[in-house]
Amino acid sequence: MDDTRQRILEAAYACVARWGLAKTTVEDAAREAKVSRATVYRTFPGGRDELINAAVGWATYEFFVRLYEQVQGADSLEEVMERGIVFAHRSILEHEVLQRVMQTEPEKLLPILTVESNRIREGIAGFLVPYLEERGVAEGVDPKEASDFLARMVISYMSGTGRWDLEDPVQVAQLVRAELLAGVVAGPEPG
Repeated sequence: MDDTRQRILEAAYACVARWGLAKTTVEDAAREAKVSRATVYRTFPGGRDELINAAVGWATYEFFVRLYEQVQGADSLEEVMERGIVFAHRSILEHEVLQRVMQTEPEKLLPILTVESNRIREGIAGFLVPYLEERGVAEGVDPKEASDFLARMVISYMSGTGRWDLEDPVQVAQLVRAELLAGVVAGPEPG
């Protein structure tokens, strides 16, 4: 990503953090990035909507880079999922911009997240396929369908914990083994 585009995305994100989605303008992002409005429009010809969507996409990408770093070195599918769920849940709870926008402007954020959620789900599913293939799936289970199912479940638990305390590693392990992987993987965990 070129430096100007990166600066504009970071600036737009900072503006959303400061003023929210509805009040962030192209002019605000240009001023914050120390570029002209014309530069923003050349970089994001779709204007404000394209800029905001790109900033959300960029923030999502940055989240997944950190998530990927968290699960590196995991020895099993179970460990990947446990580390990932704990990190993702904690990140969402501690993400000041996301929490602020969800509280003050959910109607503006939800359509963007709906579009992004397909990319997020596909990314998580693609990441899990090799772990599922290595771990082995239950008879009659397709690894790609299983990875899609697990990605959907992980996304649902990232923001809504249900009856589980996702701060407790024991409960997260129980969730992963007893609910998410039950019926998906073959036999007991190797080891």
